[in-house]
Amino acid sequence: MAGATLGDERGTVRGIEWIAHPGSPQLPGLEVSQQAAADHRLAVDLEALPAGAHRVTVLLALPVGVGGPVRFGAVPAPFVAVTGLDGTEIATFTLTDLDAESAVSALELYRRQDAWKVRAVGQGYAGGLAAMLADQGVTDPAALAGSIQEAVTRGLARSVAPPPRTPEGDRVRHATGSADHRPTAPPPAPEPPEPLADPAATGPAHTTQPHTTPGPAAAGASAAASSTGGPINYAHPRRQHAAPPSPPPAAPPAQPGQPAQPVAGDATGWSMDERLYNQIWGMFEDLARAVAAYRSAVDFAESRMDQELDRALSDPRNRIGGAGDRAREAARAKRDELASRAREALDRDLAQLAAEAAVVEPALPAAYAGWGNPVWHAHRIPMEIPMALRIGDLHLPERTDLRIPLLVRLPLERGMWVDSGRTASEAATLMDTDRLRRLAMETAVAHAARLLAVYPPGEFAVHVIDPAGSAAGPLAPLVESGVLAGPPAAGPGGVASVLAHLTRRVDLVQMAVRARAADSLPPDLDTGEQLLVVNDFPHGFDDRAVTQLRYLADEGPAVGVHLLMVADREEASAYGPVLDPLWRSLLRITPVADSHLADPWVGHAWTYEPLTIPPGSQVLEQVLTAAAAARRAAGR
Repeated sequence: MAGATLGDERGTVRGIEWIAHPGSPQLPGLEVSQQAAADHRLAVDLEALPAGAHRVTVLLALPVGVGGPVRFGAVPAPFVAVTGLDGTEIATFTLTDLDAESAVSALELYRRQDAWKVRAVGQGYAGGLAAMLADQGVTDPAALAGSIQEAVTRGLARSVAPPPRTPEGDRVRHATGSADHRPTAPPPAPEPPEPLADPAATGPAHTTQPHTTPGPAAAGASAAASSTGGPINYAHPRRQHAAPPSPPPAAPPAQPGQPAQPVAGDATGWSMDERLYNQIWGMFEDLARAVAAYRSAVDFAESRMDQELDRALSDPRNRIGGAGDRAREAARAKRDELASRAREALDRDLAQLAAEAAVVEPALPAAYAGWGNPVWHAHRIPMEIPMALRIGDLHLPERTDLRIPLLVRLPLERGMWVDSGRTASEAATLMDTDRLRRLAMETAVAHAARLLAVYPPGEFAVHVIDPAGSAAGPLAPLVESGVLAGPPAAGPGGVASVLAHLTRRVDLVQMAVRARAADSLPPDLDTGEQLLVVNDFPHGFDDRAVTQLRYLADEGPAVGVHLLMVADREEASAYGPVLDPLWRSLLRITPVADSHLADPWVGHAWTYEPLTIPPGSQVLEQVLTAAAAARRAAGR
């Protein structure tokens, strides 16, 4: 996570009101991200800083208590940037050679002879955030560090995890003629020669255990660290570790001085699929940062107007006659001008991203494409799994028609939960309960079909628990196509049987991995990925079944067993907090639009839109028929 402190002439932080962190991200003239991320950006308006502030220290600290790394030496070199209100970079720094430090003072902006300068600091603290704050004169630094870390942990629980950056950077911006890998800041220098210019107006992440594929070849070679915790391992099973080839050159600009025309696959990667994957995440990040710059600009414009009005009206002479009115008009005019300039900059960025989306969407492979993409009609079951799967779209209110595909890495790192509750979102409250539950189950069936369609024959199996048989209609495509591993389980006996079967599989594969004895697995054990679709939870679940379900949610993904639950959390409220870890372990999605996901850069509330099948289309039936045929051909 990133934060910043303000210091006086001697560098002392006067109080908590001079500290910006994810739990309190804004100070006058300063704003930091509300989320933890690999790249950290801070927006600053030097004119709006408090009069007594002579130093701005940008700090980084690793989150604690989320099972992740506890020292910077165990993570990629962090990158930090200070920008103006329009998003223009003022200073950047990539911190290298860190080891046992868990907190570090990265950059420092300081006032010298009425001019602002910048220097790279890179001072690390093995004692963590508390030690850093104590060094800056903060009162009770341990308590403040604890509250900051708690705010970061809350943000991690709802964020969309970004992909890793490749050695050359994920994204190449041909529109500006420069790559997106940032230069490393120079070594710390006591006196930078150039003053800092005055700025102009302007994806849990969830963490879990490393994931391994439970096939016989991989079982003995699985990472032993899976029992020790750590961040998600985003490495593709077949990805090489050398630098990938450069992306294809962009098309020349249509007119001199105009941005280059967007190109599908405009990112680094070993294959077109990987390039498109990285490009989509680059678009996601670009949109998040562009909107963050715009919102910061508007907020700063409002703050500056208030300050100017306060200064003007503090003089009693301006409160009588037309002087006060003129001061108000001037302040509002300046506010409107700054906001207008920020909107123009945002509109330019949004137009470029919309043009890029229009080029990228038709070029997507089936795994990344929506149901309406013609690529599905020519789809064939692949011989190896893709890097990721599209499970919906994301957009922001500044431009709702600009949709960014939401991709999750394969194999799945955690299960999913389709929220069928009427209180799940504003749109859900307006729907009939039965209609909402049917729509939630149809969403789950569509996701199961997409997974079956992108896995090689025989390497993915689907099990269904429908205790009361209430989902017969939505489940009909899966049942009639013959892709299920068995008929939907009904009643307490069926629930117990399926859970016992999958729990046994998790136990056996875990023991084989730990003992490095993949050959000892029973011959009847299906080593392919397993998906358990659960409808109408907790109906039909007793205490033992609930315990087994929690076990599958926690331990299953690391050995290839995944959950796809359709449930209303309120209906399971009788279990109390015992189910809280279950809900937190699953990626929540909704059958209707809902703004509940956050990006890992600035913490926007993104609206999630589920993928829908075009009315009258037979694409779902075609996909399941092809998956069933491939399954029969493979003898599964």
